[in-house]
Amino acid sequence: MGGIRVSDRLISLTDVRFAYEPDRPVLAGVDLELGPGERVGLAGPNGSGKTTILALLVGLVRPTAGQIEALGKTRSCEADFREIRGRVGLLFQDSDDQLFCPTVAEDVAFGPLNLGVPRHDVHTVVAQTLQSLGLAGYEDRITYKLSGGEKRLVALATVLAMKPEVLLLDEPTSGLDDAALSRVTEILVGLPQAMLVVSHEHEFLERLTHRRYRLVDGRLAAMAGSEAS
Repeated sequence: MGGIRVSDRLISLTDVRFAYEPDRPVLAGVDLELGPGERVGLAGPNGSGKTTILALLVGLVRPTAGQIEALGKTRSCEADFREIRGRVGLLFQDSDDQLFCPTVAEDVAFGPLNLGVPRHDVHTVVAQTLQSLGLAGYEDRITYKLSGGEKRLVALATVLAMKPEVLLLDEPTSGLDDAALSRVTEILVGLPQAMLVVSHEHEFLERLTHRRYRLVDGRLAAMAGSEAS
């Protein structure tokens, strides 16, 4: 699995293993590479470890074995992952886990402010990000009163406002109606960032991603119709 030159890799997992409990392994030797501009899809049964892979890549959990490389360096300790969290954006499966400020503007501004973007520039970042997602005028909207589709887009805005080089998207279409699904898909297809996308929606993955893998029994296998197969 691969074919990406080492110098071009944004993310690389090599024989990564993980278990929440010693006698119940979740990942049993995962190898995965992501290059610039690539969009890679992950499918598989509930509980198979797809979300765990995303969590490993930003250091929310640590592998029991194997190696994680991201943005040119091996990542193993908290300091390693702290360095990349502004450059690798994670969209959580549940938007309510990502949105915790009273208004949309405050939620979108939170990441850039934490990254040290000057406060006088953050207003512009917020406005431009919302505009790009069709959310101009939402700045003062109360976040918890938004629809599921609107929350999904605002959650994506909180990630994009940090201008990440890599997007890790966990079920980005979860709970969306047909109109919102079409809108989110169109937006993601037009983004330039490399992406690792977890989804149960096979048609969505086929439209969005270049390579697709299925995670079963702790290992990845190329899916039919994928460029990797």
